Amino acid sequence: MNKPLTVKPKTNHPSLLFSELALDLDHLDADFAVLGMPYGKPYTPDDAANDQTRAPTAIRQASDRVIRAPERYDFDIDGPLLQNRDDIRFVDCGDVVPDFDDPDGHYQRAEQATRKILQAGAIPIVLGGDHGITNPILRAFDDQGPLTIVHLDAHLDWRDEVNGVRDGLSSPMRRASEHPFVKDIIQIGMRASGSARQEEADYAREWGAQIITAYELHDIGMDEVLKRIPDGGRYYLSIDADGLDPSIMPAVAGPAPGGVTFVQARKLIHGLVAKGRVVGMDIVEILPSRDIHQMSCMIAGRLILNLIGAAIRAGYFDGKRGV
Repeated sequence: MNKPLTVKPKTNHPSLLFSELALDLDHLDADFAVLGMPYGKPYTPDDAANDQTRAPTAIRQASDRVIRAPERYDFDIDGPLLQNRDDIRFVDCGDVVPDFDDPDGHYQRAEQATRKILQAGAIPIVLGGDHGITNPILRAFDDQGPLTIVHLDAHLDWRDEVNGVRDGLSSPMRRASEHPFVKDIIQIGMRASGSARQEEADYAREWGAQIITAYELHDIGMDEVLKRIPDGGRYYLSIDADGLDPSIMPAVAGPAPGGVTFVQARKLIHGLVAKGRVVGMDIVEILPSRDIHQMSCMIAGRLILNLIGAAIRAGYFDGKRGV
């Protein structure tokens, strides 16, 4: 008997932002679908159950900090979460089932679950986990290209391998660059030092990645950064929590001062929605044990809320059900 792809979230909030729980991915009816992906591919045995595996639960648990009730007016999106649209389906598909006896199994299930979400015509919103979870999610987009990857992070993430692992948390942009359906990679917020060496920085630039440091962002502003992103694209947005400044996103392993502000991140989301179509999003690398007053999880939820509200207001779903 095949194992299920996902399981019900383990939290007293049964879903993210009071969305409908939808575990039957074969009969999915959705416009936005949350998918928890707690487990990446560890570099050492001790990494298998790190603190980031608890982030999907923690982000859901902060739902009532993000929004008191979905029908209430929200000034970030100029209306309630679903913009008074009764036809919009916002669901939570639960968490991808891990199998510690089969390290590749949860990656395969994450890809399969994402494919089913895309086949239903929904936008996947993925809660990590470490940044290794982006790799299997992106593989499900092989018939969705050409894609522009917009990557918000403090770190480059172009390592080819670490301890023989080629699709761990230090490699998502390197692996993304190998997909024929990935056309552009724009990386925003780089600062301080991570796992990259000079050779990875050189390789990323030679491939054609646009690398915009946090300092350049602060000098020129997000409006100018948005101008560098191709118009009319299909955008996959990958947000590493440490891309944001630790003053608002403290629950990270490698806090680095000078990061992206919430206002800048919100402007990026709204700008991408206006420029083309955001086809998927992930938020990764939150360590719940290091959070303060659920601030990091709340910020993650607010970014998701902004994507949902902005996409509906931009007309992503107009005409789908006779609207």
